[in-house]
Amino acid sequence: MICRNERNFPLPEGEGGPKGRVRGIRRAIADACLLRRIPLIRPAGTFSLGEKGGLFVALTLLAACTTTTPEIDWSYETPVSATTPAGDHRGVTGTVERVSLPSPLVTPRETEIWLPASYSTKPDRRYPVLYMHDGQNVFDPEQSGYSGWDWGVDEALTALGLDAIVVAVHSDSATRNADYFPQGAGLDYGKAFRERFDLMEADLNADDYLRYLVEVVKPHVDATYRTMPAREHTSVMGSSMGGLISLYALTQHPDVFGAGGMVSTHFPEGDGALVGWFQDQLPDPATHRLYFDYGTQTLDYNYEPYQDRMDAAVEAAGYVRGGNWTTRKFEGDDHSERAWRNRVHVPLQFLIAGEAVPGGEER
Repeated sequence: MICRNERNFPLPEGEGGPKGRVRGIRRAIADACLLRRIPLIRPAGTFSLGEKGGLFVALTLLAACTTTTPEIDWSYETPVSATTPAGDHRGVTGTVERVSLPSPLVTPRETEIWLPASYSTKPDRRYPVLYMHDGQNVFDPEQSGYSGWDWGVDEALTALGLDAIVVAVHSDSATRNADYFPQGAGLDYGKAFRERFDLMEADLNADDYLRYLVEVVKPHVDATYRTMPAREHTSVMGSSMGGLISLYALTQHPDVFGAGGMVSTHFPEGDGALVGWFQDQLPDPATHRLYFDYGTQTLDYNYEPYQDRMDAAVEAAGYVRGGNWTTRKFEGDDHSERAWRNRVHVPLQFLIAGEAVPGGEER
């Protein structure tokens, strides 16, 4: 696979001679492209990375990763708007508590729990819960690893007066792709699928990651805080690969999660093969709600045709647009926390309040 990237990235040391060096380079290419949210483009032919020619081929792919894509302005940045509910405040609004919940299911990571202002003043009240991925990017711009901005979920909920608990589970950059790529798709499609979406040498771990959410994080949250633990009050949301794992969570644990927010979901992985897998796995529309959206700039530039295919599958499964399902197109938005911050009030109101409010173009 070739990634289109204007930025350089470090190469790890390979072990075990030329083959080890090739493995190290291939891993670096995959990690850099996926972790930095850069599209992967597979070349037309096929090739093998043999011991003699493999290093040359891998270095050729690496050189391709530093080329530009003339028709896409990868440097474009959606400006943060001061007039949206999340606004342009750079900081943390409200109460965020941190906890580490070690488990053999995942690598060590922190979880942040945001509590609404009413939590301390209304001791008899219980709250719906939203679980989010890439938790380090949700509340605090100082720890956001991509754009220097966080999602502004705390600001948006406060401005909207929506009372909910938000549980933001951090990701581990070393295992993010393995944790978030839908494991069932990788296993069901086998070798043919892996040739279309190559995780290189990463081990698929999404099933254990979701078990961590369901068996470790959620029980702790429900036992510690005044939650409404039932499915109809429990939702999940993420962006990019986090959008994939959010939809996967609904398919694998439909008894736990009743609604999902899939923001700028990276359906192009595998040239849309994931759409084909998800279309047969969608949860019951009688008990679930789905939110999708996408932008049109940087990595989102080619999301629309894949989202259209996903929308057709959702409709065929019995979901009703404008009812228990909505898909929004945000013209001019790039693939960043800046853009997601500007529009986060739309999925928040859909997931927590069950309201399809204006925002973007309904598809």
